[in-house]
Amino acid sequence: MLNRVFVLLAFSSVALLAADEGSYPPAVYKSASELMAALAKSEASRPDQASSPVSNQDHYRINVVKRTSPGVAMAHLTGPAKGTEVHYIIDGSATVVTGGTLIRPPAAATKGAATKGAPMGRIDGGETRHVSKGDVIVIPAGTPHWYKEVQGSVTYLEVRFDVELNK
Repeated sequence: MLNRVFVLLAFSSVALLAADEGSYPPAVYKSASELMAALAKSEASRPDQASSPVSNQDHYRINVVKRTSPGVAMAHLTGPAKGTEVHYIIDGSATVVTGGTLIRPPAAATKGAATKGAPMGRIDGGETRHVSKGDVIVIPAGTPHWYKEVQGSVTYLEVRFDVELNK
């Protein structure tokens, strides 16, 4: 299951970690058992959305994420999460919406909503797709995205990188 993750991670790392010739940072290696143990520990406190960090640096973030319920509709416009995302589905399935218009409920309506199961916004007019094991989603910087429905659970490798580095 995670063998494909390491292949994708290896290809991603080449592009993300490139530096001046002769001054490359050390490689990052996490075994499948390490990643799954960290994911299980995270699930104990965050069963709806657990994560296991692979490597999180200034210009990229790589995590294994497991969702058991829908997520928050979002678009990463600023901060450390700004940039393009790649989600490689390791296991499970979900319905994902990308693009369209991000609609946020009024601030008063969201207070405590995450703990009560109320939706935290939505996307209108986006593209809806069913994703499952082996699928890849590329979400350009600033694009609204939302795991609208989760069938049981979905686990994916999430690679976020700052596309402005290449300018």
